[in-house]
Amino acid sequence: MQLFKYIDRINLMDSLIRQGRTGTQAEFANRLGLSVSRLARIIEYMKEIGAPLEYDRKRNTYYYEKDYSIQIRVDIQQLDNNQIRSISAGSFYFSNNTFNAFFKH
Repeated sequence: MQLFKYIDRINLMDSLIRQGRTGTQAEFANRLGLSVSRLARIIEYMKEIGAPLEYDRKRNTYYYEKDYSIQIRVDIQQLDNNQIRSISAGSFYFSNNTFNAFFKH
């Protein structure tokens, strides 16, 4: 599923930045399986939303200027019938073997 691929990529990106192991923009894009232009757009977006992201030319790595972290976690759990009935995020879907994913941030 594409969603999990994106979540893994974001978590890897954050980890590499926090460790100061991104390499150049081209190396970083390659590690993430992205084009350089796509990575540049993501970095610009991160800065726009307040990520203190900078690039150190001497060490050839991106880093956070101050404590910052991105954490995306997915919890998958089986719900009982009462929980399924109480969900009001659109149409109700009911099945005895339904697994639902809740995204926490």
